[in-house]
Amino acid sequence: MRANNVLGILFTDAYSECISDLTALRTMGSVPFGGRYRFIDFPLSNMVNCGISKVGIITKSNYRSLMDHLGTGKPWDLSRKNEGLFMLPPFNQGNGSYSGRIEALKNIMDFIHMSKEEYVILCDTNIVCNMDFGALLEYHSQKNADITICYKNGNYPMLANVMRFEINENSRITGVSVPPTPGEGEGDFAVNFIVMNKSLLERIINQAIAGIYTTFEKDVIMKNVDKLNIYGYKIDTYCSVIDSVQSYFNTNMDLLDPVNREAVFDRSNPVYTKVNDDMPSIYGIGSSALNSFIADGCKIEGEVENSILFRGVQVARGAIVKNSIIMQSCYIGEDACLNCVIMDKYGVIRPRKSISGDTSYPIYIGKNITI
Repeated sequence: MRANNVLGILFTDAYSECISDLTALRTMGSVPFGGRYRFIDFPLSNMVNCGISKVGIITKSNYRSLMDHLGTGKPWDLSRKNEGLFMLPPFNQGNGSYSGRIEALKNIMDFIHMSKEEYVILCDTNIVCNMDFGALLEYHSQKNADITICYKNGNYPMLANVMRFEINENSRITGVSVPPTPGEGEGDFAVNFIVMNKSLLERIINQAIAGIYTTFEKDVIMKNVDKLNIYGYKIDTYCSVIDSVQSYFNTNMDLLDPVNREAVFDRSNPVYTKVNDDMPSIYGIGSSALNSFIADGCKIEGEVENSILFRGVQVARGAIVKNSIIMQSCYIGEDACLNCVIMDKYGVIRPRKSISGDTSYPIYIGKNITI
């Protein structure tokens, strides 16, 4: 299968409610991650690395920061006269929004219909995973599948409508369930990277418009598991599904493990992001930084340990930052102490303040907050 014969579609608002503190002013796709990235960078980079050259970005609300981050798509080589990057905000919706995956696809029916590609890959943006989409597309072709869905084995995420699979020895999905209560237990579950023929997707959308389908997971997948050739593609590299502020914290902290970091930032499959040139970070006399992920433009005069610092963070003399995620342009005052804290952009901690959470319960400090 030629990758340039595949249309990429990204759902940037899927599951935003699971980390509502972080998505109050932005979409799930534009949530900062790993010192300089956004969640959307991972599936978008996976697409362009395998040769996909046309990508539609489905948005719903609070997408100004997403537009600022993506721009024309130049960092992903998607700034083109033909094809490239397409922003797809709500259109012709009574309340200016939509609910659910099916309604989102109905909203972009014209975009899909006018696209010349033969296949479509649908991706959520609450997934941190660097994988070879080329291998996924080739697998879909070899299996002669109608639909191929990525999956992993582990604890079920605390997300609504997560599909749980029964898979035979030939990797065909033979059973699908969507329990009313999310989480609880472990097994094979869907990671929403989904490949299908564009003609099949158009048929699904038309049936949804006619009122036959209302939900993608239950009506499209569950009810057709015996009628369509639906195959599972197991993800065997690092993959984290964000389902809470706790999982956001844990996934960031996973980057401090060299094995996980090498899997997420595989040099043979680079993760692209918005370019923002800045000076190198400055480390003052007597400062220390241990086992931390520190972006450029930071000024460290205190102590940083087991933490992730985004661009432009300042840690004043005598301040201690441990087990924390400090986003862009935050300031930590003299002799302040932070432990197990997620601090959103442009925050200020005044001198001699102390804030401490726990690795199992990190404290979140909102954007532009001064304490």
